[in-house]
Amino acid sequence: MSDLKIPSSILIIGSGVFGLSTAYELCLNPDFKDTSITLVERRPFPASDGSSIDSSRIVRADYADPAYASLVSSAMPLWRSTWGEDGRYNETGLCLTCSTSAASYVQGAAAMMQSLGAPITLLNSPAEISTACGVDGCSGTSGYLNRGAGWVDAEACMRWLHSQVVALNRVTFITATVSRLLIDHSSARVSGVLLGPSNTPLTAALTILAAGAWTPALLDLRGICTATGQVIAYLPLTATEQTALATTPSILNLSTGCFSITPSRRLLKIARHGYGYTNPVQIPHPEYTPASTFPSQTTITVSQPLTAVDDPSLVVPAEGLAACRAFLREVYPSLAERPFSSSRICWYTDTPTGDFLVDYHPKYQGLFVATGGSGHAFKMLPVIGEKVVQCILGKTPAEFMEKWACKL
Repeated sequence: MSDLKIPSSILIIGSGVFGLSTAYELCLNPDFKDTSITLVERRPFPASDGSSIDSSRIVRADYADPAYASLVSSAMPLWRSTWGEDGRYNETGLCLTCSTSAASYVQGAAAMMQSLGAPITLLNSPAEISTACGVDGCSGTSGYLNRGAGWVDAEACMRWLHSQVVALNRVTFITATVSRLLIDHSSARVSGVLLGPSNTPLTAALTILAAGAWTPALLDLRGICTATGQVIAYLPLTATEQTALATTPSILNLSTGCFSITPSRRLLKIARHGYGYTNPVQIPHPEYTPASTFPSQTTITVSQPLTAVDDPSLVVPAEGLAACRAFLREVYPSLAERPFSSSRICWYTDTPTGDFLVDYHPKYQGLFVATGGSGHAFKMLPVIGEKVVQCILGKTPAEFMEKWACKL
């Protein structure tokens, strides 16, 4: 939006963390009081296979990078108040551990959190880690405990935010699949989307593409964003076990990417955040139109989410479950051989650096992209929508100007 005029209409694709929080902030921002806002989601809310619709997410400001540490720190008072009410946020702490491979990052995160005044306890041995966490085992050889971190009921948070947006009565919600962007290559402008399978046009002055892991199927972002599947498993607990573990911290080993979240509702969540799985699919080039000479390719291959909604027989790869089982054996040896009650693949939109992509598209007028959460965006839910709106207004925070830029 080179002239920075407030658009008369905005179309948001996706009701995940970026899409829904942006819709909320647009409704609250007086600059957009006369702007019509439409939000399209491929399934009725909440989409059960969306990454943010889950039992829990860790909320931590523990980053070695001061920009992200500060951003989450600004969200913490909101988590501790309105956004986290009714049990949505629970401050049980986070134990961040590592072996030699991630020691420098953990040390940097510890130093950053100490500078921000967080209640940090350094842990220099497996025994200290085990004692601090109140569990029988240990993953990692050193780390620290941050009692100022916690976890949220992710689905409950998204339902609450959705109810807030609905109550403002400013957003038109549409349940439909977006088949492609409406691109006029002669003017290099996006004027909306086509809704499948009938390819019904839906137009707007500004289109915000915030479709999470489904974004790379609607825009050529090869080399910039990739949809990756991360493994999650759930272990059933007895009532006695739930009570015993209810105040233990979440535990994250940055060397392996494996973590557990403080259990709730008699379920212990074990997961791994790493490079993830991909599902390469050849698709029509999302920017191709027959009348245009750009792009020259008619097909591209991208990783696309494949979920249990698409294929009810889908199972988590044995390798992923084995990694979760190994973590269980390290940290909770008495629970280690108990069968998982369920598992799933959670699809993220990863970027090479882990930075978000929040920017106007450099080639197409009328198109703004908000994606690339890389498994980190949820903890910023109370504040990320405000930052996206700042970027839309051409007021991108200086510390994120380079990090969030769309570089094609």
